[in-house]
Amino acid sequence: MKHALLVALLRGLLAKDKPFGVLDSHAGIGSYDLSATPATRTCEAQDGIHRLADITEGPLADYLALVRAAGYPRHYPGSPALIRALLRPTDRLALCELHPEDHATLKAHFARDRQVAVHRRDAWEAAQALTPFPERRGLVLIDPPFEQEGEFSRLAESLAALRHRFRAGVLAAWYPIKHRAPVRAFHHALVDAGVADCLAAELTLREPTDPTRLNGCGLLVANAPFGFEDRARAILAALLPALSRGEDGAGAKLTRLTGE
Repeated sequence: MKHALLVALLRGLLAKDKPFGVLDSHAGIGSYDLSATPATRTCEAQDGIHRLADITEGPLADYLALVRAAGYPRHYPGSPALIRALLRPTDRLALCELHPEDHATLKAHFARDRQVAVHRRDAWEAAQALTPFPERRGLVLIDPPFEQEGEFSRLAESLAALRHRFRAGVLAAWYPIKHRAPVRAFHHALVDAGVADCLAAELTLREPTDPTRLNGCGLLVANAPFGFEDRARAILAALLPALSRGEDGAGAKLTRLTGE
């Protein structure tokens, strides 16, 4: 879901001729080998990308064409690879990854690419230090691992600060849906902070009542490009039947949290 919506956001930015920048604050390693032990052990691809791979038409076609061009079914592109595939010569990408081994892998992947800068630095600090962009337009993608306490609070605070300092920027933040209470608190924090023009795109594969399971996920988007709402609704509507196993509580929705 995150990557399909990310492609839609980038297409919105590409609709204008002016250059833009992108910051991926939790970049990972950039691309993933689906035949390697970590992927075969978790079998996540079986219930994810493998269920979409034959789609060539409709709202998911653009995203899946990029996945195939990146080497699927052997390789799956992470957000850095997807973003880089869409950049024009005048656009640029900044990637942040704090984990030393992952940073080294990411840096080697983009070693000869002058349009990509790879940083080993704290994502929350980098999101403030590297914005606003010189281009004065672009996208900030925040994708925390949610392995520590307080990630929702840090995410809300970062989005509020970014929305204030980089008003022309498009902001996108991924979050897990295990149960509803933390998600509701996150949404309320954004409303209370006055973060304008917020949309929440959510996909759940079962009722989010078990806090020990990843029951769905969301992408919070602030200052979305023109036309994104319609594209996002279509993407969510296409993803749900493709990924759902018919469990109670499965659903997809796009909610406006705050006005422009």
